[in-house]
Amino acid sequence: MTYQPPLFRRQWKGRPCAKREQRDLKQRLRQILILIAISLLAGIAGCADSRPAGSPRDEEGFSFIVTADIVGFVEPGYESPQYFLGACAAIRDVGQGAFMVSVGDVNPPQHVYRTIRNVFGDDYPWYPVVGNHDAEDPDYMAWLRDWGRHDIPRPLRRGPVNGEETTYSFDVGSAHFVVINQYYNGRSDAAPDADVVELLFNWLKNDLEANRKPFVFVFGHEPLVSIPDADNGRHRHVGDSLDAYPESSHRFQQLLRRHRVTAYICGHTHGFSYAKINGIWQLDAGHAGGIGDVGACSTFLKIHVGGRGCRAEAYRADANGRNYTLAYTVALD
Repeated sequence: MTYQPPLFRRQWKGRPCAKREQRDLKQRLRQILILIAISLLAGIAGCADSRPAGSPRDEEGFSFIVTADIVGFVEPGYESPQYFLGACAAIRDVGQGAFMVSVGDVNPPQHVYRTIRNVFGDDYPWYPVVGNHDAEDPDYMAWLRDWGRHDIPRPLRRGPVNGEETTYSFDVGSAHFVVINQYYNGRSDAAPDADVVELLFNWLKNDLEANRKPFVFVFGHEPLVSIPDADNGRHRHVGDSLDAYPESSHRFQQLLRRHRVTAYICGHTHGFSYAKINGIWQLDAGHAGGIGDVGACSTFLKIHVGGRGCRAEAYRADANGRNYTLAYTVALD
């Protein structure tokens, strides 16, 4: 005989059609349990869906995109696959990742963002970095400040006084990301020279000390030191990048090394390169302007962040600014 709980036995004892009532009670009980389970699952799903788009859980791997130095090749007349539009189409084909960081000279920024939005959709997060050509133009800076004030997705900390909109940090998954405006001098965020001045250094120091994520990426426009392009050896901005101010550059490098920064990612030279400098991975994303600069192949980076480590993939176009293919893979150990 099948055992029934005492509650059921009391209800059925001495009553007609006990088997039918037993079936009805079991069916109602199953319905109640199913409704409870659905409610619990809906609550869990609601919590998961409350995360911002492109924000993976800590235990999940994810990827993100880096572009650099578009410098005008998005304006009317350059809306062709041979320019930045073609780079975006190639990024979409290989997987657009959780977001894009553009490490400077993103001008005109409104046209760069229009292209990004048209290719990836309105909800795709974009994090611009101030470059020297951006800092030179008051209209570009006004747009970037307004973007930083209202549209930067998920800012964790905003920058130092007089640079709140163009320096910031944020977290995604298991990684911490820091965008610094090297054209900040304490009084202005559009100074003529790139440097990591003391106020910016102290802000970055405090930010890195507060971080608890295992992977850390720092973005700025100018490299620690200029490295020749990985393919054709073109060498630009030799001696006039951050190394133009050696003391502050050395202090900056020590800070990155002390906090085990996974990579420092920059642009400015228009040439793709990768190198370990004093124990710090430097990735120069080159330029993503297609045939706008024929001196080096147009490039974008796709960086994978996983539980066991990170790697950077460099995709480069042919001489006609088309057919982006995987050219280099760098393990960021």
